Amino acid sequence: MSKKKIILDLDTGIDDSLALAYVIANPDADLVGVTSEYGNVHVELAAENSLKILELLHHPEIPVFIGESHASTKDSFEVLPTSQRIHGINGIGNIQLPTPKRQPEKTSAADFMVEAAHQYGKDLIIVPTGPMTNLALALEKEPHLPDLIGGVTFMGGALTVPGNITPVAEANINQDPEAANKVFHSRLPLTMIGLDVTHRAVLTKDDTAIWRMIGTPAATNFADMLDYYIDIYLANQAYVGGCALHDPLAAAVAIDPSFVTTIDLDLKVDLDEPYRARTIGDEMRIHNKPHTKVAVNLDVPYFIGIFMKYLGKLFQNTKEN
Repeated sequence: MSKKKIILDLDTGIDDSLALAYVIANPDADLVGVTSEYGNVHVELAAENSLKILELLHHPEIPVFIGESHASTKDSFEVLPTSQRIHGINGIGNIQLPTPKRQPEKTSAADFMVEAAHQYGKDLIIVPTGPMTNLALALEKEPHLPDLIGGVTFMGGALTVPGNITPVAEANINQDPEAANKVFHSRLPLTMIGLDVTHRAVLTKDDTAIWRMIGTPAATNFADMLDYYIDIYLANQAYVGGCALHDPLAAAVAIDPSFVTTIDLDLKVDLDEPYRARTIGDEMRIHNKPHTKVAVNLDVPYFIGIFMKYLGKLFQNTKEN
């Protein structure tokens, strides 16, 4: 069986960095490129963080592309103070990594998605872990994108649980509800990995202690990032029990859908108050054959076991030359 070709569309904060590490570590995946979003940080810093993490993990050959700098309906973007608190001022838990030795590619994120779709076809899975702005633009540039690629597995939304920005809105969808709604109404095969399942995928300091024992720079830096992240969760959402693996779970399901149980349900995004940015079933398409799967349950021991196994092996293999 051929490896799945993965594009990670990241607003590279802490859990985005974990998603990046997981896809690199997974033997069934081939990370063909990283595209950058705004969200946890500005888009330029997201790209720089991705380059830093790739070098830390000894994979400088993977290209990074800069995407859109703000939502499709706005002309600017400012990082929320809550994002700076959760991910640190630099987006990666305030750990200090060397300046990357290379720059992002000249091609835009949306153009790269289109080029990769034509190159890899049904083997390609796009994994957005922030706003849908880049993907919506790629759809505009290539209306046949739904016929070309294998699918989109995205981190975002909340169907059966409250939102984390408003009582109904999840943060990634809230950044650009119009773009997400365009994606939901396209013919793209979608899998939603929302707060319904990501808050069940949790790491604790017992897990980061295992990485510290590995002792490589990658293991130590990721442990430092995660301990920062865990402390923020324990201070603000102690009921989670650790830090939630939002973005890594989406990346993992893109490669192995058996981690989650899904229901088939076409979605829409409410664009008007009081429910703006809510993800909910689309009553106008209830008689259609759904093209969206929504994750509603997670095999937690299976996922955490595989996650720790793959990242542990990756960190062991990144001893300094």
